[in-house]
Amino acid sequence: MFVIGLDCAAPELVFDRWWNELPNLRFLAGNGLWGDLESCIPAITVPAWTCMLSGKDPGELGVYGFRNRADYSYDKMFIAAGNAVRTKRVWDYLSEAGKRSVVIGVPQTYPVKPLNGYLISGFLTPGIQSEFTYPPALKQEVLAIAPDYDVDVPQFRTDDKDRLLRQIWEMTEKRFRVVDHLLTSKPWDFFMVMEIGVDRIHHGFWSYHDPQHRRYEPGNPYENAIRDYYILIDKKIGEWLDRLDKDTVVLVVSDHGAKRMDGGICINEWLWREGYLAFKQDPEPGQITPFEKLEVDWSRTKAWGSGGYYGRVFLNVQGREPEGVIPPEEYEAVRDELAERIRAIPGPDGRDIGTRVFKPQEIYREVNGVAPDLMVYFGDLLWRSVGSLGHGDIYTFEN
Repeated sequence: MFVIGLDCAAPELVFDRWWNELPNLRFLAGNGLWGDLESCIPAITVPAWTCMLSGKDPGELGVYGFRNRADYSYDKMFIAAGNAVRTKRVWDYLSEAGKRSVVIGVPQTYPVKPLNGYLISGFLTPGIQSEFTYPPALKQEVLAIAPDYDVDVPQFRTDDKDRLLRQIWEMTEKRFRVVDHLLTSKPWDFFMVMEIGVDRIHHGFWSYHDPQHRRYEPGNPYENAIRDYYILIDKKIGEWLDRLDKDTVVLVVSDHGAKRMDGGICINEWLWREGYLAFKQDPEPGQITPFEKLEVDWSRTKAWGSGGYYGRVFLNVQGREPEGVIPPEEYEAVRDELAERIRAIPGPDGRDIGTRVFKPQEIYREVNGVAPDLMVYFGDLLWRSVGSLGHGDIYTFEN
């Protein structure tokens, strides 16, 4: 089995907009099964790839995003790197069955763990100075092929678009060289490569290619940047297909899709204005301050939130949080009230934006770790969640 993972690849781009420009993906679709798959909630890189490769949902994994509460204190967080994964993934089961795997670039694989085969860790790796391969000797083999191998694009959130575009292409071409080498030089039953460049080019250039984006300008110099990159990926897929025998099963998979972002909703600004969140000294309007730098009055706080692609809201519960104020018997009533009110937050024009609010206990088979009390898709992910305060409004259009 040969698995090609394209982080953030959008089905509407592959199957609709550029269908006729991607002959190798079209060939695979025409000779197999294809269609839209539903991602997990939250539909983000971590934990979506691990959900796909383990068969576990985020609640079972106890991983609800890149940053997670480590306990019920107010400030302890952890980054969900490889050591946060405490379940078996596909290659672990294959190793137990005596099958050999080659795994390249999959998220949550650093620090690396032994397997029957070869592994190059993914984008949360601190860099090539670290031990990012298994076995360790594979590192020198990788660096001999690509001396400046990139696990990710450095500083991909930048206004220097020429540099970003160049780095994405260079990173991808280096990874392709390594894949080409391992594909033919190592024995394998299961081979998986995950390319993060699709995600990074979407982050950097979506507003340049989407006519519905408020910042889109027709004829801009980056209008075809995403399309050209998809064509690069498709061409390489064709080269790999030529090297595989007819008995090899090929999967092309994505962990989540992509869409424009209309703006941000300042969740803590809203909670403060609505009386759910209190500070010992009120935030100053016009001075944007990260939530973590403000002194919360926990004795008067019922809820607080965090920023990100989706919103996370936590309740301050007696007997659970250190200074909890919500009696346990009122927990569900407060949670329901808050969910209803958040769902009703309109857009700047006063219209409903279609926000979706989830309770972890209703969408997961288990809830492990410290889950958010509410998970919020503002505008069904057309709006992000902003944790900082001082914006002077609950809406922001700066990223």
